[in-house]
Amino acid sequence: MLDQLNQLRDTARAELDPIWDKAALEEWRVKFLGRKGALAQAMEKLGALPKAERASVGKLANEVKTELESAFAAKTGLMQQRALSESLESEPLDVTLPGRPRARGRLHPATRVMRDIYRVWGDMGFQIFRTREVESDEMNFQLLNIPLYHPARDNWSTFYIAETEQRVLLRTHTSPGQIRAMRALHPNPIRVILPGMCYRYEQITARSEIQFYQVEGLAVGRNITFGDLKGTLT
Repeated sequence: MLDQLNQLRDTARAELDPIWDKAALEEWRVKFLGRKGALAQAMEKLGALPKAERASVGKLANEVKTELESAFAAKTGLMQQRALSESLESEPLDVTLPGRPRARGRLHPATRVMRDIYRVWGDMGFQIFRTREVESDEMNFQLLNIPLYHPARDNWSTFYIAETEQRVLLRTHTSPGQIRAMRALHPNPIRVILPGMCYRYEQITARSEIQFYQVEGLAVGRNITFGDLKGTLT
């Protein structure tokens, strides 16, 4: 049995060497490594061997199987490399040709509009003050004169994300930023715009979404009048 396995290995290796065709390589695999191949048929005879011989024969059979599988994988790699080399020789690559041009990216219309807004207000001396999009109920409602159970809250469809003592939510407007701006910049004069995303649990239509951009401005200082407001808006 040992001689039969050694002979099988030698025969398989000898038949594999001249193969350079995918179809022939697959035939070789089926013939020697397939479910009904020569190696599988040889291993089926292990049960009929005396117990004393099974260990040595089984060990050699596994070695032959591993060797033939490795040889098959190596041959597959060599064939792929050979096919690539032949392709490059028949269709040489001209490295002097210009590369493919990269497509230019473009800003989203909403981003472009927001940047225009920043530029216009920046030219008038306003700074951009960004604040958080996740707010507490106190900042989003109560400190803006909308206490708990106030009728005005019926107009807001709010995303509450944590039912804690502070009732954390996604802000429904950018106005909480006014409070944070005044707390952060006091006692200095304030001239800011507050841009950002707002969120309301409302029906999605062609004109509205559950999230949207909002921009509001705040100016606080001595001797500021409605004339300044009118001049800013015009």
